[in-house]
Amino acid sequence: MRPGLLKLGPSGEEEEREQSFSSCWHVFRHSTLIPAALHVTVNPFERSQTFHRRKNCKLAKPQLVTGGESFSRFLQDHCPVVTETYYPTVWCWESRGQTLLRPFITSKPLVQYRNELIKTADGGQISLDWFDNDSSKCYMDASTRPTVLLLPGLTGTSKESYILHMIHLSEELGYRCVVFNNRGVAGENLLTPRTYCCSNTEDLETVIQHVHSLYPSAPFLAAGVSMGGHRHMFVKLIDMDHVMKAKSIREFDKRFTAVMFGYRTIDDYYTDASPNRRLKSVGIPVLCLNSVDDVFSPSHAIPIETAKQNPNVALVLTSYGGHIGFLEGIWPRQSTYMDRVFKQFVQAMVEHGHELSSM
Repeated sequence: MRPGLLKLGPSGEEEEREQSFSSCWHVFRHSTLIPAALHVTVNPFERSQTFHRRKNCKLAKPQLVTGGESFSRFLQDHCPVVTETYYPTVWCWESRGQTLLRPFITSKPLVQYRNELIKTADGGQISLDWFDNDSSKCYMDASTRPTVLLLPGLTGTSKESYILHMIHLSEELGYRCVVFNNRGVAGENLLTPRTYCCSNTEDLETVIQHVHSLYPSAPFLAAGVSMGGHRHMFVKLIDMDHVMKAKSIREFDKRFTAVMFGYRTIDDYYTDASPNRRLKSVGIPVLCLNSVDDVFSPSHAIPIETAKQNPNVALVLTSYGGHIGFLEGIWPRQSTYMDRVFKQFVQAMVEHGHELSSM
């Protein structure tokens, strides 16, 4: 489906879809979901539509920030979606609408997982959900089948819609996927008084070593999205009653996360967790997608100048999209702009990644 167009099915389905869409559009057109700053004229049954936007709602091509011309040229050649204008869904282009509605609107493709529990050095366990893709026609040899490690966001698991869509797109490419569920969030027992935080990568390192040891000859990539509660494990370490009264993420991190991982202050934790400190040392190609209207990762916090100093880093900054929303099309049930970026980039790295070393 092209951005902004409603793709109708065969004639047998068309009348039903027209009635359904007309009903939905009537609700959306008269609801508070459409901001006052946007006037829309849409005929959903023609192959064209006109968006009349005020000056504070201008669309532009994403800003592509790279630390080197080679990576920029590579992306433009093999991942052209990063240079295309992103057209947000017309009735929820505003960041809060994109952020809040995505989990309810996007479909959840059916995925059959194979679960694996691996042990950690401190006696804990990590739950991995595998999609082996044994029916892959492009990579029939499992030992060399490309593997994509997927990292869900805060409190997210392998059941999130954005993870399921990434797996569906990887399946189309013939790849294998494995989802890293952070400790205690996927239903497994929490064996140690420890969860996870943005700054601690020990569990991730354990998972990477484990996956690579299983398929050392396979191309290995990773994709992460954004960044729980077993109360009885923490009673002796943390005042959970105090934690549960937190009214903001900062208060929760101050009362729980900073204490759990031994930080002296909440600012110490946030400083250590910030990507600014590590961006300069990134040694492999990394593509980061962020909207400048992200309610959790605002534009002023994006390390643009730091990214310009590393030839392995590229930032794609869109005007709209909210926090991992990136909804597009009239009724955005299927893939989002984020999904398209994911698919093109992993395919580019698997099929053309060798070009970067020769540039």
